[in-house]
Amino acid sequence: MELNQSNFSTVFETKTQSVSDKLADFKTQRDQLNVKVRGQLDRRNEINGQVKELITEVQKQKTLRNEANSRVAELRKIRLEKTNELKEIRSKLRSSVDNNDRDSGKKKNGPSSRKVREQMNKLEWRHQTGQISPKKERDFFTTMKRLQAEFKTLKKSEEESSSSVLKEVKQAEKRQQKAHDAVTDASEKSEEAHSLMMELSNEVDRLRGLANSEHLGLTSTKGNADDLHNKYIISLRCIHSMQDILKLTGSKRDQDAERVDVTDLMSRLMEGQTLSDEDMMLLQRN
Repeated sequence: MELNQSNFSTVFETKTQSVSDKLADFKTQRDQLNVKVRGQLDRRNEINGQVKELITEVQKQKTLRNEANSRVAELRKIRLEKTNELKEIRSKLRSSVDNNDRDSGKKKNGPSSRKVREQMNKLEWRHQTGQISPKKERDFFTTMKRLQAEFKTLKKSEEESSSSVLKEVKQAEKRQQKAHDAVTDASEKSEEAHSLMMELSNEVDRLRGLANSEHLGLTSTKGNADDLHNKYIISLRCIHSMQDILKLTGSKRDQDAERVDVTDLMSRLMEGQTLSDEDMMLLQRN
């Protein structure tokens, strides 16, 4: 169709309606995308906040782990000292026992408590089997009494010679066990802190991936929203341009109607009401 003075109004009114439909569609889509952008932005910021908190906790657990590792190293030195001390005392005890055995085997030092016990057992067996006559029972009881006293004396002497060393061994064993338990406890704390630190680090990596994904989606959505906004503005300008042409070529009635619209818009603006983009463009044009 050829555009001329007579068909300006018909052509432009048709085009204006078509562009107006597009304008409304662009505005709706743009507003929907802006809402989506806001949601993606909030989710990204929330995830980044969680990441920041987790990183702080990771550093805390790392500090605890390092402190525990230092404590383990110190306690291992102490445990080694206690272990060496225990070995020395046990060696001392073995030497004492060996010396007692050698001494007890020497005739000049007399029989050992074990030899005396063997003599007592033999005499007891002979008495029980009737090998000792009634006439010699007095001698039997006298001998048994003497051997019992000798056995007690020898036994006490032997025990005293090694009891102090044995006591030292037991005390050293307790100290060594205490040092070992301390190492074990510190090692467990270090392992717990390390495991938690690694777990939190993995969670940080996972959340960072989510945050990056949200950011990429946000960027894409915002780009689409900006494109629609630009199309909306271009469509709005096209409508205003066509309206300007219609105003220049239109009737007096149309001009009066537009002035009424402007007056109404000014009244709404003075009352503090919010005007649409189209309304603001109309005011600026007039």
